[in-house]
Amino acid sequence: MTPTSHPTPANHHADEPPSPVSLAQAFWFWLKLGFISFGGPAGQISILHQELVEQRRWISERRFLHALNYCMVLPGPEAQQLVTYIGWLMHKRWGGVVAGALFVLPSLLILIGLSWIYLAFGELPLVAGLFYGIKPAVTAIVVQAAHRIGSKALKNNVLWAIAAASFVAIFALHLPFPLIVGGAALVGYVGGRWSPQTFQIGGGHGASHTSSGPALIDDHTPTPDHALFSWQGLAQVLVAGVVLWAVPMGALCAVFGWDHTFTQMGWFFTKAALLTFGGAYAVLPYVYQGAVERFGWVTPTHMMDGLALGETTPGPLIMVVAFVAFVGGYLKALLGPDNLFAAGALAACLVTWFTFLPSFIFILAGGPLVESTHRNLKFTAPLTAITAAVVGVVLNLALFFGYHLLWPEGFVNGGAQTLASCNWQDTLCLGFDWRSALIAVGAALALFRYKRSVMQVIGVCALIGLAVKTLPL
Repeated sequence: MTPTSHPTPANHHADEPPSPVSLAQAFWFWLKLGFISFGGPAGQISILHQELVEQRRWISERRFLHALNYCMVLPGPEAQQLVTYIGWLMHKRWGGVVAGALFVLPSLLILIGLSWIYLAFGELPLVAGLFYGIKPAVTAIVVQAAHRIGSKALKNNVLWAIAAASFVAIFALHLPFPLIVGGAALVGYVGGRWSPQTFQIGGGHGASHTSSGPALIDDHTPTPDHALFSWQGLAQVLVAGVVLWAVPMGALCAVFGWDHTFTQMGWFFTKAALLTFGGAYAVLPYVYQGAVERFGWVTPTHMMDGLALGETTPGPLIMVVAFVAFVGGYLKALLGPDNLFAAGALAACLVTWFTFLPSFIFILAGGPLVESTHRNLKFTAPLTAITAAVVGVVLNLALFFGYHLLWPEGFVNGGAQTLASCNWQDTLCLGFDWRSALIAVGAALALFRYKRSVMQVIGVCALIGLAVKTLPL
């Protein structure tokens, strides 16, 4: 796309790199990002790419994808880790901490407030209507994200084949995400030795031909001194991480005891952060098993409502854990019957701390190693293949959302509600939510055809959903 066909301020001087960005300037952008990062990890990565690569040009396409590849293979929320990585690369460790924390903090505060409303005031028709319109918008956003990432990452038939194979593996064979990642990395490693040009990031018809112009951190920008690997720096990060985990966990044990719900929440979500790969969508089944079936902190209905809140509020989708913790702390009156809100808020903050602390350690400790490999094909080829595999996984997620959106009660759960017009194929027509389908199609047109922003699409769809639920149609 030429500058004349897409006139944005960032492209007025596309031949020159943008002016240097101070930590204070970055602070306000990261804060804004925390309030507009809708759409789950796929939608958030799409927003990050638009803002940081295309418009502001803080980082080049190739360096962005290299950082994204690393975050994709880590346990935890990849979008938050990517924000932390870029903040660290630009403004050292404090830059990473500020960027990563501001990506989470607005979501935490919003979810604490919404969780209290949810428990204190029960079901609200107003909220139900808004959610009815937002869910189709989120589905369209995930589809758009799959298209965006795929158009950038799938530059040849081999990478397309990897994406297709990953889709079949997760959709039809139900293989675990870590196995898919490992298989893609192996293919990339072997393929990078046999056909290096196939696994070049941005090679062929790659990003260098569609770049918005020189970036602050460009393809050939030398790695800054603070991002160079050193054993001393690695030791500092690891020691700080251990202390930041051990001190609050020790305090919980000392004040409440090991078997108390606060302490067990901290321990459980530490394991969730370390043992689950594939981002929020992969960790949710693990959280469900623990929070619902093992500990009984929440009910299945609470879990589903929390997921809806997580999908329709800014920030990482894994922030649903804050809702789970708030509900558990509130309903169990962990600080007594007169302090229900305080118990829920404390539980939400504790769980958020233990869930995201490992992500900061992974980035600040591993970032220097990753930066040292961004021109080394031996390391980048496996990561390029992993990115291709993730496209297939995101497409599977889009289909998962679409199915539950359009057939909320399943294909054949129609009972006596058989429609004469559906007799030709009852399996598909029974229970089909045509109003959600129309909202989703409209959202997709707004995103793909008319290039509307994520915020605009979510806002309009929310109002449409409210109208659908409150007006006789």
